[in-house]
Amino acid sequence: MMMRFRACKLYSSSFSCLMAPSKLFLTSSSSSVVPPFPVKAFLGSTIPQTQGYKNTSVLFPRASSASLTKEEEVQGKGIGLLRAVEDRHGGVIVTMEDPMDSLVFASLLEASISHWKGQGKKGVWIKLPIEHSNLVDAAVKAGFRYHHAEPDYLMLAYWIPNTPDTLPANASHRVAIGAFVMNTNNEVTVTYINIKSLEQVFGVLVVQESNGRFSGRGIWKLPTGAVNEGEDICTAAIREVKEETGIETEFVEVLAFREKHRSFFQKSDLFFVCMLQPHSFNIQRQVSEIEAAQWMPIDDYVAQPFVRENEQFDFLTKICLSNMDGKYSGFSTLLTNTSSSKKSYLYFNKKDAGRLLASKI
Repeated sequence: MMMRFRACKLYSSSFSCLMAPSKLFLTSSSSSVVPPFPVKAFLGSTIPQTQGYKNTSVLFPRASSASLTKEEEVQGKGIGLLRAVEDRHGGVIVTMEDPMDSLVFASLLEASISHWKGQGKKGVWIKLPIEHSNLVDAAVKAGFRYHHAEPDYLMLAYWIPNTPDTLPANASHRVAIGAFVMNTNNEVTVTYINIKSLEQVFGVLVVQESNGRFSGRGIWKLPTGAVNEGEDICTAAIREVKEETGIETEFVEVLAFREKHRSFFQKSDLFFVCMLQPHSFNIQRQVSEIEAAQWMPIDDYVAQPFVRENEQFDFLTKICLSNMDGKYSGFSTLLTNTSSSKKSYLYFNKKDAGRLLASKI
């Protein structure tokens, strides 16, 4: 430790010896993680600690936190480690926030994995914002795999121990809704154009789509659509009907749901059929997606060959008709608190659980 950089004079051409070999001193701006739950800092910086020269900003980019201690350095090598936080499952999370050369990243990643392995860590997550896509190749070569991607980042994962990989898989399901709109005459309704009197709204609200598998086939179907991230099923049903038809509605209940596998991008698909009651009747179709819309008599809707010949559509229609006759109860919503004090909708059979609901109120 008496060297104190004597072997190299800072302002002479021998400055290059400080940077050779480059793997010992190459650094980057710190990368930090802000996970959705409290975690403690795992490492403070990617910069190895040096002694005897206080103005280290001349040599290295300024870091946002303290330099590594000797215990945090790779033994005897002085190589910095990627800044990370511990997760709740014995692993670590790295979020790359600032630009970094891919060769520097590869060196730091190799040293970091060795360090984490020595600590008995299991899974390693690296979140790469899209602006740092130059680091993907280095991570893949180090053994990382793609886990999932969003519009602004890619998440990669790595399993350290020589045991079965227990990292959770990417989201496996897509959620969508179909809406039976129930009018004030206790009948089902569908999307419609050119209403001439309120008498014409006593039926089912149906649409013909401009795109997709039903386009150009003359099939009248229920308004449908995907549930957005962070959106409740009951809210999605109201929104989709409003978007496609302009009809204001109130959610009544979930009548049924079906599950289909290897669907959208090979994901499983959950489709919830919801009963809604309208609060308006004048249809304004969504021009970009809906070719036509109307209030159709329920008998005409049921008589469509597509509905009668499709077992699932036929059965769902019978469920709806039974509900209208008071012979079938779906799942209503109750806003409740979760164990983490968050608000969440509970879907339950209000008819059979009436006493429970009364006791809560």
